[in-house]
Amino acid sequence: MPQWLCNQLMRAYLKKDRRQIKMLNDCWFFYQRQSPAGTNGTVPRSQ
Repeated sequence: MPQWLCNQLMRAYLKKDRRQIKMLNDCWFFYQRQSPAGTNGTVPRSQ
């Protein structure tokens, strides 16, 4: 899961924003369906 999505989900859970949680969850499942097979959807980070 991309870090930006993790951050937004965490913020939504902390605020108990059900609408935002549902929307982000739908985005994640849509993103997973659109990703090519064999990828986990994350962007490699350079260190």
